Amino acid sequence: MKQLGRGLQLFALLLLPFVMFMEMTGGLGRSTGVSDMVLALACGIAAFLVGRLLEGYAGT
Repeated sequence: MKQLGRGLQLFALLLLPFVMFMEMTGGLGRSTGVSDMVLALACGIAAFLVGRLLEGYAGT
């Protein structure tokens, strides 16, 4: 459970830079990908929080 939590945290920390790179290189396929970046930010925050909660509960 603790490893799953840390994995989710790592995924969340890598998600936003990956989406930013995709936006800069035009990989998102739109002229403005702001909504995609906001969605990725929200998913990253949610994944990090769930990972932190899982890691915290596994430690007790």
